Amino acid sequence: MNRRDSLACLGIVAPLLLSGNQSVDSMRTAIKRKQFSFCLNTSTISGCGEYSVVDYINIAGEAGYDGVELWMGDIRKYLEQGGTKLEITTALKKHKLTFENTIGFAPWLSGSQGLEKMHSDMKLLATLGAKRIAAPPVGYKGEEALDLLAMGEQYKKLLAIGRETGVMPQLEFWGASDIFWHLGQAMMVLTATGEKDARLLPDIYHLFRGGSDFEALHLLNNQYIEVFHMNDYPGDKDRLEQNDADRIFPGDGVGPLVEVLTYLSGSSGEKVLSLELFNRDYWKRPALEVAEEGLVKMKKAVKK
Repeated sequence: MNRRDSLACLGIVAPLLLSGNQSVDSMRTAIKRKQFSFCLNTSTISGCGEYSVVDYINIAGEAGYDGVELWMGDIRKYLEQGGTKLEITTALKKHKLTFENTIGFAPWLSGSQGLEKMHSDMKLLATLGAKRIAAPPVGYKGEEALDLLAMGEQYKKLLAIGRETGVMPQLEFWGASDIFWHLGQAMMVLTATGEKDARLLPDIYHLFRGGSDFEALHLLNNQYIEVFHMNDYPGDKDRLEQNDADRIFPGDGVGPLVEVLTYLSGSSGEKVLSLELFNRDYWKRPALEVAEEGLVKMKKAVKK
């Protein structure tokens, strides 16, 4: 299936329960009832120094976050070097942080072996109290756009593993990917599963980078989104020339943050806003300082 055919397939996608636009009043109500919690994806400070996964947790706690997104590689490395699961869970409890999500790269799209690797990660994460794990387009060896119906069947199998382990997979698309880059593709995959547990993990940067229309979020009921990656992008660089390192603090760029947050505010459940950056300039600064500034700017965007 080529890129054009892939998008053409979206015509068979059933509407995922239209959510409609939300008013300013609904946003204010959302803030009052703590519609949002604030999470640190540790990529944001990963280049600031040599830190262990427990160090990341401590920094997030000191900065004042509600939760963390940890990376599977950091967890495995910590345990392989003699750290313990108890040390990780103790740090989380000390700072009253929720282990909201995990970023991992198990090749779940490669078939049964890839699913088993993901299963192994999810079983470990369950012992640490993790709630979720990202499911990005990893494991597919082809060069053409993914067969979205087949991907839906594979994600359906992953959801079954999630129910077994209690760690639920969040479907993620990458804006710079050649195989899975667009919000419309992701909506097709969610629909193909037919599963009420299907969830999407969107990202301000990835929506922009892949050419998705932010307004199209309103075609997806926001109950299918639990975690949203928060960042921004500059307006002085062509979209196709931008990469992960161009992500900047929310509100420092030209992204439609207010519109996205207003869309998210219309849900009855709490949404996790997770700061995910890879900015090399920020990595030259102290990790705690970067984490604190990111939290301040996320909260400012919500209030705005």
